[in-house]
Amino acid sequence: MTVTETRRAAVPTAPELTHREILEILIGLLAALFTAMLSSTIVSNALPTIIAELQGTQTQYTWVLTSSLLATTVSTPIWGKLSDLMSKKLLVQLAISLFVVGSALAGMSHNVPFLIGARVLQGLAMGGLMALAQAIIGAAIPPRSRGRYSGYMGAVIAVATVSGPLVGGVIVDTSWLGWRWCFYVCVPLAVVSLVILQKYLHLPLIKRKVRIDYLGAVLISIAASLPLLWVTFAGHDFAWMSWQSALFVGGTLLVGFFAVVVENRVKEPLVPLKVVRERTTALAIVASLAVGVAMFGSALFLGQYFQIARGYSPTEAGLLTIPMMLGSFLGSVGSGQMITRFGKWKRYLVAGSILLVGGLTVLGTIDHTTPYWYVGLGMLAMGLGMGMAMQNLVLAVQNTVDVSQIGASSATVSFFRSLGGAVGVSALGAVLAVRVQDSIVAGLLATPGGADAARKLQEGGSGSTSLLDVGHLPAQLAELVRQSYGDATGRIFLIAAACAVVSLIAVLFIKEVPLRLTVAKVDDVEDLADRAVHD
Repeated sequence: MTVTETRRAAVPTAPELTHREILEILIGLLAALFTAMLSSTIVSNALPTIIAELQGTQTQYTWVLTSSLLATTVSTPIWGKLSDLMSKKLLVQLAISLFVVGSALAGMSHNVPFLIGARVLQGLAMGGLMALAQAIIGAAIPPRSRGRYSGYMGAVIAVATVSGPLVGGVIVDTSWLGWRWCFYVCVPLAVVSLVILQKYLHLPLIKRKVRIDYLGAVLISIAASLPLLWVTFAGHDFAWMSWQSALFVGGTLLVGFFAVVVENRVKEPLVPLKVVRERTTALAIVASLAVGVAMFGSALFLGQYFQIARGYSPTEAGLLTIPMMLGSFLGSVGSGQMITRFGKWKRYLVAGSILLVGGLTVLGTIDHTTPYWYVGLGMLAMGLGMGMAMQNLVLAVQNTVDVSQIGASSATVSFFRSLGGAVGVSALGAVLAVRVQDSIVAGLLATPGGADAARKLQEGGSGSTSLLDVGHLPAQLAELVRQSYGDATGRIFLIAAACAVVSLIAVLFIKEVPLRLTVAKVDDVEDLADRAVHD
């Protein structure tokens, strides 16, 4: 036996877990992750009812969605770094507990500001679960065997994201439940996951002196928040080309610059730039941005398309997205199994990116009269692409770093995916609102006696909410609103398809590195051997 093999055998940081032991851990993780991801989109179909009952405004309507995404985005790298310094088991239990509290408070909301605060708690917890689930899998399973289990996780994330509107629609359409159960329904499964993880999760913990990069955390949070705030308010509270926009963009660049300087100098950076500068990680980050736009945008805009443009109920709108759920599940689980079996992963990233571009392009051509089979084809292709790309991008990055950096590196990819989704969805939503309003105004001006209505709509701006209640509009105006939403939705997906092309180019340049058979990198085994203990 060589010296390296002897050292590797002596290191307790990578115990060989059986398939059953891994599944016991995974069931607890996926139960928590499913409920957390479900909470991010379950309110999309229920939100009109919620805002109406709580007497909220259009700005508050936006912030119920935005606050959760923002909290998830800015907290993900913080949780990821903490998982490299502290007990992953303790942190994931803390995240689940925080999620349960946030969900219970959201269900008890008596006004919109209270609901937004509860959604922030949910978002903070969801950022932790996203980062910690990746880190725990990375710390327990060698990359060569990780594909199948990452596939399960990717399937759960994708299915939870796109099925949220369906679950929310069913709850809203079931009168005896009420919208508050959109939040309460997440609690029982989260509690079950807490019990399972307490019993089965036992991972090595590398003893390290904890150094928290507080300044980096603040700067990264501000740098991530500013662009999301900008695209939320631009086009509504101020023009896209204005001094306010310049302040937001300039502030993002300035704070981002200082964040890079700080992260480059501190001993324990929140986002390790050494890892980010790696070719695989940098390209995976670029690719993840487009995946985030597709994942979050699809659930939001397709649900709106089916309800407003096509006249389906919230439950029916959720059922019509089944092709996308099926595609996400098959793409994620299927590619994960094949990667574990054959050890090749780049081909699935490339194939997934191509399918993502194709699916978004198909959806980019839909209007209010497009037959469902055509829309379903686009959703299926997009779902397959998301499933094949999302988790395998994380796998590619994890394969390049040691277990001591698995949390921070995984969280970095998740951070940019969430950031891309949050900023992308907000920006695309703003584009959609402008195109819908312009189309309705043009239609009104072409209608005898419609000039006054067009003028009132323009004065009200894109914040007018009465037009969303299509069922209570006059027949002629309702048809105009349906046409406007249906025809404008295609443009949104074309923009997303352009982002996916960038993702495809990035994936093509990623260099395939053979998946290693150990959790820790062999070169770093000696340093880790003396510091490993168990949770």
